[in-house]
Amino acid sequence: MSQVCAKLAANHAQGRCAWHNPRLLIYRISKGGAISVTDSSKTLHLFGIKACDTMKKARTWLDEHAVHYDFHDYKSSGIDREHLTRWCNEHGWEVVLNRAGTTFRKLDDERKADLDQAKAIELMLAQPSMIKRPVLDLGDKTLIGFKPDLYAAALL
Repeated sequence: MSQVCAKLAANHAQGRCAWHNPRLLIYRISKGGAISVTDSSKTLHLFGIKACDTMKKARTWLDEHAVHYDFHDYKSSGIDREHLTRWCNEHGWEVVLNRAGTTFRKLDDERKADLDQAKAIELMLAQPSMIKRPVLDLGDKTLIGFKPDLYAAALL
């Protein structure tokens, strides 16, 4: 019996397959024969701005790898303080605040001075385009920015 068949049989015996479990599990077999299992009942949430080039790359990557997600455009729909606080607590406000973007660079020096998490969150609430993107919420953690190798490690 191949490793793939053995793994599928073990999952089946433990009730971790679609016909034993009401959740739909998606099995992916890599070229090297490794199996990854995705629980499709866990919806991923992708946050960003629809027109952003990096967002387009992330969405294309997710679509090409058949990863299901809900998209939240925080430029048109806004973002709440709770999400920003959680992201800043997990990654640090310095990562979440996109200081390389035009919107931040156009701020006067007074508003950029003495930044801390509270001030950064206020800036991002007022102008969501200052949030680094994309933010992919996996449920138990988030990924900020798009790097294909990090997405693959987390999702495949």
